[in-house]
This record gives sequence, structure tokens and C-alpha cells, in this order.
Amino acid sequence: MLDGKTIAITRSKDDATEFIALAEKNNAKPISLPTIELVSKGEKIVDEFLESIEKYNPDYSVFMSSKAVKLLFDTAKQVGKFEQLQLAVANTTVMSVGPKTTTALENEGIKANHQPTTYSSVGVGEEFTTIHAVGKKAIIPRSGASTPFLKELLNKIGIDVLEIHLYDVCTFRDTTQWNEFRKLFSQGKVDGVIFTSVSSVCGFFDIMSKDYDSDTLLDNLEKLSVVSIGPFTADELKKFNVKNTVAEVHTIAGAFDVMKNTLTVA
Repeated sequence: MLDGKTIAITRSKDDATEFIALAEKNNAKPISLPTIELVSKGEKIVDEFLESIEKYNPDYSVFMSSKAVKLLFDTAKQVGKFEQLQLAVANTTVMSVGPKTTTALENEGIKANHQPTTYSSVGVGEEFTTIHAVGKKAIIPRSGASTPFLKELLNKIGIDVLEIHLYDVCTFRDTTQWNEFRKLFSQGKVDGVIFTSVSSVCGFFDIMSKDYDSDTLLDNLEKLSVVSIGPFTADELKKFNVKNTVAEVHTIAGAFDVMKNTLTVA
């Protein structure tokens, strides 16, 4: 149990329901920190995706987040092209990065044919290697802030990749939701922070640097447990000189387990 421990996560309250439930179950106090906002590229993303499917004729559709699924299909509903999009995706072999994304696809009537055992870009690469997809083509609808790692990895495996950028990412603008965290952080009453993406690391430092100088911010972070959801997030934290523990299972539950272990040992 984590009696009385205060743990923050770099997600909005709506996106942190699993984390909040886990924290409360362990008698910890959860704090949600919205760090980023998604800025959709508008209604054109549906036509761009459909036209790309028609011209590129991909063998696979790869979905790397539930947000990408929801944004694409919600926009298709708004412009009256939901069934057209559903059919276009269903005519490809669908790969999902993990269970949350698989559920999001199922909610839109799409079955994921493949899901890697490791929920990350590396896991997707491993899955493609397993199914011997050399010479095939994949379309990946995702964030404009994504790193080129996945595309380069799949290219090395022998897969041709077309990425469609559905949205950009910017730092969360209304930071009034951070007031409680700022107060507790200043008082040394935050026990841990879970970082959930590269973008959320950048957003966290962008927001917090308005109230703290670099040395004070790093000194305060030194005193608490920092957990990253995966290796890319960990690498981004290292750029800010923040020591962190990487979750071996790249999920909220996996990151929470690591946090629980570090705080229990401490």
C-alpha cells in the first residue's frame, strides 16, 4: 500500500482514469497534470487518409494510439464518411500498438488483426518481423510530433511506410489545474511523477519553468520518484538531466507498478 503518498501523472483527468483507480486502490493521492493539447489538422485528415489508402494501396494499417483512432473516426462521422473510412481500414490488415488502442478500434467496428506483446514502436517492429511482412506496405495515421523511429525501423525490416499526420501537439494552455501540484511540489509533498510520453515531458518542463528556475526544478525532482512509461520518454527526461526508472511494461499499469515498487522500497 502507498498510504498517504502523492503521485502525479502527466495526463488529463479524463485520460487518467486507470491511474486514478490504481492510486486510490493503494490509498495514494493521485494528481492529474494535463501537459499537452492535441490540435487537429481539421476535416481534411479524413480525405487525406482515404485518398492515401486508394493511391498507396497499403497492406497494413497501423494505429499507435487510441487518440489517433478516436480523432480519425470522430472526424469521419462529422463529415459523413464514417462507413467509407470503416471499410477502407477493414480492407487492410490492422495492427494496434496495445490494448487501449485495440479497444478504441473495436468501438469503431474494426478488429485488430495483430497486437504486439510489447506495447511500443519496438514491439510493432518485432510483430512485423514475426509475421514476415518484408515487401509489404503500411499506412500509419498519427501525431505530427511523433519521432521518425518507427518509420525508420519498419523501413529497415523491409516495409514501405506512409505516415499521415492527423494532429499536432502543443503545451496545455490553461494551467490552473496545476495549482495544487505546484503548491505541494514547492512544499516537498509530492512523492512521485509518472511521465507518459516524450511530448508530456516537454510540456511539463515548459509549464513548470514559468514558476521555477532550472536548478530549483531539478533539485525538487531529485527528491521524488520519477517513472517513465517507456524508453523514448526516459531518453527525453535524460535530456533534462532527470533520473528516472523505466517501466518494462509500457502501460499505465506497468508504470504504476514500478512507482509502487520504488516508493515501497524508499
